[in-house]
Amino acid sequence: MQCPGCGETSQDGARFCTSCGTPLPRNCPACNEVNPQGARFCAWCGTRLPDAFIARANAASEPERRPVSVMFCDLVGSTPLSARLDPEELAEVIGVYQTRAAGAIALFGGYIARYVGDGILSYFGWPESEEADPERAVRAALAVVAAVTATPIHGERLQVRVGVATGIVVVGDPIGSGEARQLTAIGRTPNLAARLHEAAEPDSVMIDEVTRRQIGGLFTCRDLGELALKGFEAPVRAWRVMGERTVGDRFAALHAARLVPLVSRDEELGLLLRRWQQAASGRGQLVLLGGEPGIGKSRLIAELRARLRREAHGTLRYFCSPHHQSSPLYPVIARIEHEAGFTRRDGPDDRLRKLEAVLLPVGGPREDIALVADLLGVPVGDAYPKLDLSPQSKKQRTLEALMHRVVVLARRAPLLMLVEDVHWADPSSLEALDRLTGLLADLPILLVVTFRPEFVPPWVSLANATSITLNRLGRQDAEKLATEVMIGHALSPGLLERIVTPSEGVPLFIEELTRSLLENAEALNGPLPSLAVPETLQALLTARLDRLPAAKAVAQVAATIGREFTRSLLAAVAHLTEEQLEDGLD
Repeated sequence: MQCPGCGETSQDGARFCTSCGTPLPRNCPACNEVNPQGARFCAWCGTRLPDAFIARANAASEPERRPVSVMFCDLVGSTPLSARLDPEELAEVIGVYQTRAAGAIALFGGYIARYVGDGILSYFGWPESEEADPERAVRAALAVVAAVTATPIHGERLQVRVGVATGIVVVGDPIGSGEARQLTAIGRTPNLAARLHEAAEPDSVMIDEVTRRQIGGLFTCRDLGELALKGFEAPVRAWRVMGERTVGDRFAALHAARLVPLVSRDEELGLLLRRWQQAASGRGQLVLLGGEPGIGKSRLIAELRARLRREAHGTLRYFCSPHHQSSPLYPVIARIEHEAGFTRRDGPDDRLRKLEAVLLPVGGPREDIALVADLLGVPVGDAYPKLDLSPQSKKQRTLEALMHRVVVLARRAPLLMLVEDVHWADPSSLEALDRLTGLLADLPILLVVTFRPEFVPPWVSLANATSITLNRLGRQDAEKLATEVMIGHALSPGLLERIVTPSEGVPLFIEELTRSLLENAEALNGPLPSLAVPETLQALLTARLDRLPAAKAVAQVAATIGREFTRSLLAAVAHLTEEQLEDGLD
């Protein structure tokens, strides 16, 4: 498969280019819709997909232990339906239900493991993991409910129940033979997802406690208390997902707990503040803030915002999303919807009124409002001029309208613009950033762009650009951070060693390992525990391994030996060729 970013060829079935890290396309060759890896037929048009889609799932047939979010859904009232409908009509209804549900699951990268009657079992986190698998599963669950209930079929309004659970499973071990051969996840999690779906109300999504913790404040959830579920000895705490929240600060939504004081970032923070002073004086600045996942990019931005709280300024914050890399200008759309205060209950007129309240104060041609409304899917009726433009012209005019708004806001007050996780940006958003960087020099704007190492920003050579790369913490700073997390508790030297050594200076790892100790009071006072990987880190680490197929097998074997190992011992037990071993170690 050829990478659209660098042109290099990557292994069939890979999701990221092995040369530059660019996400590889997974589009159906017939209808161009996105499908999950492992799908055999397009969920949208039914076309058989190229072997590249199937290769990764087949390659993952070796059973392995990994974190997975499991989703189970089924049609409500299928037995009464069978009594009311002719068998051919029933078959059509079931087919439409499965197509709608499969399309929603594919949209968020889920893997459909099997169809069980009118039930659908799907995995998020297999055959490849992403950091936000529980979030993707919940988004997919809500999308399934919306898609299935959209329009009646043969006069029947369809209803669906969905259950989602997250945990460790063993997956990839085939069961059955021939056409019945299936890859099944084994463990408590699939059973829990099935029981939660049984307990759910029609057209609702029910989730377990692990999923609830990992989605943070991104969704509105109602606590259902502890439920007695068949097959589970102890009651299980469950939540009903009421819907997605309009979130202006994704970092805050996922980190509702107390922010730990910033450690060892004084130099970087000082540089950001100096660039702010230059920008506020009218000399716009661009800061390119890079670093690996968990290194503290968002935490540093949170500290910058706190330092500027008492200064008169405006803030525009945009979040690129791994779930919307194919959605043009998604970060812009999400930001404007948040500013306008859109809710699910709003009708078209309500949305237009709220959008006007955001856009009219900045002036500009009335066509600008029509363009932004069109971008957000808000109908304007006869209130605004018709947009008789080619797709390319409409795109360019929309970008001009968005830039006009930024310029007006910046001339009213110095503007802090934050664009986070640009490694997930769609091409249109990158084009908008290109335009914005060209306008900065004469405007009081500090533009901070954050990204991971796989992204190479094209703006490094600009005269007003400053690059900051966040490095890992030294041992002394790592110990200080762990102590800050454990405020109110004493850490013995042995416990501190158990935290600091494996975390290797990554602030997120230090914080999560320390918090996992806080949740286990006995570990603080008893013998030294062997620390398990916290659930909050499992998907992140698994995703990083999944993106390095040559290294994964070597890393897994090495991990069974320990944190340190000799090459000769690894070669003796790995059962790999010399070339495979060398590639993995590299």
